[in-house]
Amino acid sequence: MIRIFDSALLPLGEVLKRGGAEQNQEIEETVAEIIRQVRDQGDQALRAYTARFDRVDLTELQVSAEEIQAAWESREPSFREILNQAAENIRDFHCRQLRTDIVYTRPDGVLLGQRFLPISRVGIYVPGGAAAYPSSVLMNAIPARLAGCERIVMVTPPGPEGRVNPDILAAAGAAGVGEIYRVGGAQAVAALAYGTETLPQVDKIVGPGNIYVATAKRQVFGQVAIDMIAGPSEILIIADNTANPRYVAADLLSQAEHDPLAAPVLITTERGLAEQVARELEQQLAELPRAEIARRALQGQGKIILAPYLEQAIALANRLAPEHLELCVADPLALLPLVKNAGSIFLGHDTPEALGDYWAGPNHVLPTAGT
Repeated sequence: MIRIFDSALLPLGEVLKRGGAEQNQEIEETVAEIIRQVRDQGDQALRAYTARFDRVDLTELQVSAEEIQAAWESREPSFREILNQAAENIRDFHCRQLRTDIVYTRPDGVLLGQRFLPISRVGIYVPGGAAAYPSSVLMNAIPARLAGCERIVMVTPPGPEGRVNPDILAAAGAAGVGEIYRVGGAQAVAALAYGTETLPQVDKIVGPGNIYVATAKRQVFGQVAIDMIAGPSEILIIADNTANPRYVAADLLSQAEHDPLAAPVLITTERGLAEQVARELEQQLAELPRAEIARRALQGQGKIILAPYLEQAIALANRLAPEHLELCVADPLALLPLVKNAGSIFLGHDTPEALGDYWAGPNHVLPTAGT
């Protein structure tokens, strides 16, 4: 299923070859038409596209405060406690990133400075559909709150009967977001960029989404600011002979199950470990609820690359510039100074990527595809 390559025998271009989504002319044209319709027809277009793509006829685009509160109260106390603690961890990390104004006077008496002001209106896109990501609510909303943004507007696709996933609404409650609209896809991005009768125009759009959302963000950039063009998720694990193959396989699958276009990659100095991980992947897939998605990702973009030594493994990782990098080695701190390009780095055998994605505090909205 997953392929094992020897970096010494494989051309560098093949080692570094990326899978995943590329610009597609048909998608570009579809998204451009959606944006044009939403810009020209506002709420009418939003309702029409929601009926077409989400199979829901909406009467109210905005989620009521009562629905948000009911969702919070309907969740298990243990889940609410987890949300609150994760939110606190995220606040603790991100409050240390707040920037302060710079003011100084040159020797010739000229006063110079720089001011940092919060963006007035921010739009947060939260994916829905195949899976719910309450963590994406926390990761996008909490930094905006800490920065002091005056208005935070959340959009997310509606589910059956037009209801938003209650886990997402509960996370919004934990993050202090009260303005939520049940609209998703490229049409939601267009609405935030241009405004409609119901949805406000914002100054910046943040948050990950599928290829239609990413394409829409690219097309409205300039009309509105964006955070980045986020592609399918990536994980690159560097492992030596001290790594546990069960853990390595589980961490590869934690990203493979996100998307058939996700890129799970292992670089190791140990052929025995590579073969053990390949076997573990097959065994663990049998128990994975999203096994078919994970299998397609492993077959399409998955790789196990053999490197002669760890320094070469790091050099390859720097060329790939992965979204998530795990150093599953005996002394990860010794390798850390060699890492130049990675979105988020996880150190040691007991630091799974899921810990950082959901709980530890650093953000999981990260650049992908080498950006």
